Amino acid sequence: MSASFDFSDRVVLVTGASGALGSAIAAAFDDAGGTVCGADIVAPDDEDAHVDPGVIDYYRGDFTDEDDVSRVIEAVVADHGGLDHLCNIAGTWRGGDPIHETDLETFEFLFDVNLKTMFLASKHALPHLQEREGTVVSVASRSSLSGGAGDGPYRASKAGVRLLTETIAEENEGEVRANAIMPSVIDTPMNREMMPDADHDAWVDPADIARTVLALCSDAAPVTSGAAIPVYGEA
Repeated sequence: MSASFDFSDRVVLVTGASGALGSAIAAAFDDAGGTVCGADIVAPDDEDAHVDPGVIDYYRGDFTDEDDVSRVIEAVVADHGGLDHLCNIAGTWRGGDPIHETDLETFEFLFDVNLKTMFLASKHALPHLQEREGTVVSVASRSSLSGGAGDGPYRASKAGVRLLTETIAEENEGEVRANAIMPSVIDTPMNREMMPDADHDAWVDPADIARTVLALCSDAAPVTSGAAIPVYGEA
């Protein structure tokens, strides 16, 4: 069974748009007719960017900085007349050390990139999303469901994403739907480089995760809010 989505006349903001997952989500919304605004500190023409420059209206912004977040979101609204969907995709992974060997810089970095960006983007987007009964989709993680050796701060930051998602859903019931997705291992060039001997066939294609994001933002999920949706595949 195939599914199609129509986001014509909808304005979407994707943070982390130049990354592997963000670019796949941006492309999926573009294919569905949406006006896609992409925010990142990495420009689309950078050698490390994955996104097609023709897919997004690019807004450079550091989403760990509240002034930058406010500026970008207000610019998106001014340029396009409003905002319908926010996809909090900016994030990263660090790990390898037990808590007693983890430096504060690593802890703060993970909470800044994974949780603070989601908080700030949601905070400043919500007034605009409320006007259009919009949606928020954020990226948590399968590993946020439990503790584990070696990457505790990462797991904790992603657990925070889940809890803030539930809070946003409850605070905006009937106005804005908020959900999280929980990937396991995503098939990205960086992950393949980090884990060259893993079973890459079991990893999830970012394009498949993107379709779940579209479904959560669409009229196909009108009563789904406050959920954390597994997108593990076989990983």
